[in-house]
Amino acid sequence: MPDTDVVSQALARNLKRLRSDRGHTLDALAARSGVSRGMIVQIEQARTNPSVGTVVRLADALGVSIARLLDYAEGAAVRLVPAEQAVPLWTTPAGSSGTLQAGVEAPGPLELWSWRIEPGEGHSSDPHPPGTVELVRVDAGVLTLTVDGRDHTVPVGTTASFDAALPHAYRNTADLPLRLTMVVSVPPAPR
Repeated sequence: MPDTDVVSQALARNLKRLRSDRGHTLDALAARSGVSRGMIVQIEQARTNPSVGTVVRLADALGVSIARLLDYAEGAAVRLVPAEQAVPLWTTPAGSSGTLQAGVEAPGPLELWSWRIEPGEGHSSDPHPPGTVELVRVDAGVLTLTVDGRDHTVPVGTTASFDAALPHAYRNTADLPLRLTMVVSVPPAPR
């Protein structure tokens, strides 16, 4: 796992560069993302470790993947991401986690995730920008996928796709750990 300081420095550098590239002032990005100006300043100065929700809102507002915001390796035509360099973005004391494996911009952000959700645990997600789609494949266990208030049972070996602009959540209501692989495709932000 990469050092937290390395990830914070990369987030600071990338957020500032992407905000500047898009011509957004601090106030404009705050308005677009719903993240306070003060929090953006702290992130750009690497003085805080923001929540996953904050990073997601900033990425969505900039029209980039979370991977692009957190990318600390620059410049290669082919990028290999060893397992120890994947970025865990959320964890629980019981052992559940969401780990960003890789991401690209093609033509909008595209992210590959591996998740582990322990029995009785779950993770809720705010709606993403319109046009965002998620693909979720259950690698072990049974997923209870809630989209727009409706539950769907997704057994092992099954892939679900859905409109991620709707409120959604992932839960493990079974007795065994749940492992899943997820791809998130976000449309490019209007310029």
